[in-house]
Amino acid sequence: MQKFVSYTRVSTQKQGNSGLGLEAQRAAIFNYVNGKGEVVKEFEEIESGKKGFDGRPQLQMAIDYCKKNKCALVIGKLDRLARDVRFFLEVIDTSKIKICFADLPEMNPNTAEGRMILTSMATFAEFEARKISERTKAALAVVKNRGVKLGVKGAENIAQMNQIRIDQAQEFAEKMRSTITALYHQGLSLRKIATALNESGSTTARGSQWTAVQVSTVIKRLGLL
Repeated sequence: MQKFVSYTRVSTQKQGNSGLGLEAQRAAIFNYVNGKGEVVKEFEEIESGKKGFDGRPQLQMAIDYCKKNKCALVIGKLDRLARDVRFFLEVIDTSKIKICFADLPEMNPNTAEGRMILTSMATFAEFEARKISERTKAALAVVKNRGVKLGVKGAENIAQMNQIRIDQAQEFAEKMRSTITALYHQGLSLRKIATALNESGSTTARGSQWTAVQVSTVIKRLGLL
């Protein structure tokens, strides 16, 4: 039976404290190892943000343990090893140990086919991470332009964000005023108004279908009740 060392990772201290994502990774690792062997050591990383092995001391310790004790390293999900193709390949090429991915149980990074597929997936993971970063920066720029002081904590910043959401909701309600007012004055129920809006192709501010509750909220904002 194979001896395994598990490696789990989250990207922030907040996630580490809450356990978000860690349980899912552990469950994937357990399912992968079941019937193949046992996990003899666990390493958990809360990434610091530093690049390379400098930011992954637990990963380095896991690799060293595998070498010393002839274990295979098992990781719950490919992007938990890295969302940076360069670092991903560095780990694969320099670790000199068997590395398994619970979400890709048939992939062997030491074969030509496995390396090609895993590298392609790591490239996509890096692309996805960069797109998330771009969207976050764009969203923060919009919020900053609206007068919110980024990085400010407490009541002041919360109040500003809440006011922005209220203003956006009111702006959307005003756009719907003529349509919803006409339907409302026909004596239709909230459910029938929602049905009429959905049949006309109209969507809520978030792009979803209307419900009676959402119709009621907009009606209240418009002061029709």
